[in-house]
Amino acid sequence: MALPTETFDWNGTKIAWGSIGSGAPLVLVHGTPFSSHVWHRIAPALARNHTVYFYDLPGYGRSGKHPGQDVSLGIQNTALAVMLDFWRLGRTKVIAHDFGGATALRAHLIDGCDYERLLLIDPVAVRPWGSPFVQHVRQHETAFAGAPEYIHAAILKAYISGAAARPLSDDELEPYVAPWVGPVGQPAFYRQIAQMDQRFTDEIEGRYGEFRCPVTLLWGEEDRWIPAERGQKLAALLPDCSLDLIPRSGHLMQEDAPEAIVSAALRFFAG
Repeated sequence: MALPTETFDWNGTKIAWGSIGSGAPLVLVHGTPFSSHVWHRIAPALARNHTVYFYDLPGYGRSGKHPGQDVSLGIQNTALAVMLDFWRLGRTKVIAHDFGGATALRAHLIDGCDYERLLLIDPVAVRPWGSPFVQHVRQHETAFAGAPEYIHAAILKAYISGAAARPLSDDELEPYVAPWVGPVGQPAFYRQIAQMDQRFTDEIEGRYGEFRCPVTLLWGEEDRWIPAERGQKLAALLPDCSLDLIPRSGHLMQEDAPEAIVSAALRFFAG
């Protein structure tokens, strides 16, 4: 899968994006602390019969990162709406993971973005969420942002590795770690954690019954970040929603079970 080499300027913030394939449009929305790289096993398979659009959320991956930047869920839905408009896509198919799930849900309910169908993978969507690590960083962002590089590198690897059910090699981890190192990446990593706020999902949780398109949920049975019972709760709140639990998969299903995502997407998007 190609890196997001195109850029779009959104109010002074660079959003990195790309597309591959041809056919009906399909948009991929990643979560935290990831980037569009998370789709590297998924996008090429779906590009055989779709034009697949992907981007790095503001503050993530190759998109702009700067001090004082708002990278919260409170702005990510607007960024998604802006990108859909920039790509001139109407009702399109969407796959969204983790924070990307909350972003797609908010864009639909708050910004009026309509989807043909929505496939959600272990989304942040219902309370409670936010690990003890997240809560600790929110209280001590400055201390973490200024930690020695070797300490930060160890935290990054441990944190990201915990998203997968299987061990990830150093080569597999490197593209996930790379955007978050150095004088720009390290503070950006703790900035996005410090801005995680449950109020942004509380704002829409009571409105899930208003959803206007079919939704399928995929959830890793071994997800240690957001347990599968959250998926059962969300499926009950959405009016036209099915839930598939994926064995031997954690939160990072794109690495644990990419074939399950591709298979589910092809079935679901075929109607």
